[in-house]
Amino acid sequence: MFAITGITGNVGGEVARNLLAAKQLVRGVARDVGKCDAWAQRGCEILAADMNDPPALTAAFRGAAGVFVLVPPNFDPSPDFREARGIARTLRTALNAARPGRVVYLSTIGAQAAQPNLLTQHTIIERVLGDLPVPITFLRPAWFMENSSWDVAPATSSGVIPSFLQPLDKPVPMVATADIGRVAAELLRETWSGHRVVELEGPHRVTPNEIAATFARLLSRAVKMEVVPREAWQSLFLSQGMKNPTPRIQMLDGFNEGWIEFACGEASSRKGKVPLQTVLRSLIERAGKS
Repeated sequence: MFAITGITGNVGGEVARNLLAAKQLVRGVARDVGKCDAWAQRGCEILAADMNDPPALTAAFRGAAGVFVLVPPNFDPSPDFREARGIARTLRTALNAARPGRVVYLSTIGAQAAQPNLLTQHTIIERVLGDLPVPITFLRPAWFMENSSWDVAPATSSGVIPSFLQPLDKPVPMVATADIGRVAAELLRETWSGHRVVELEGPHRVTPNEIAATFARLLSRAVKMEVVPREAWQSLFLSQGMKNPTPRIQMLDGFNEGWIEFACGEASSRKGKVPLQTVLRSLIERAGKS
């Protein structure tokens, strides 16, 4: 049996679907079990647990051949990343007590970066889990292609997409959530010892200009990217309600300057199968139904 946190989300749902397709037993772990009816109907055991509740997480992980750990994203963390430090302690306590057969932790590209940034949250958690006596794979995917969900509205309405990734012709490592879920499910069914890092990106690296060109083909209209000036980021993010935009700005700098990258380089990363066009088409269709 495999315990899957975040089963109600895109990535956790993909992990569960892949495991069910392989005839594996799945235990869905969610904060709100009321959102898990469809998974229960598919034969999944459902348990309620929060990332800040060690006893509940321990119960959810106990007896599992493998656990997929997905931490809820926090785009506006405290300056000292206290939220990630708290989750790290909870996860360590629960995993140490439950001792599942193996763990796949969904981390991120650039978790090894020395410079502080939004992704440092995963760096902190990796380090806290790093000496647990449980086989752990730190799965480090690239920038999610699904982040372009924010681009659908401007692409459709004005044909001009604001871009924080720049320059516009710089290739960025990206990957589809379908590939992340598929690979995570494969890793859970593998056997290994100790701790390891697996880095994952899509079939090829993607420029912001390619995103615009792909939207243009799918929408049959002119679409272009427009750079959001670096000096405007902080005031813009603050106006959108962020309290501490510095980590987000540092992360964007990391991608743009190239120091957020895979530890072992592009040549050593696993390659996904899902192309950008497939993801953007799905995002457009989803927006049309909402």
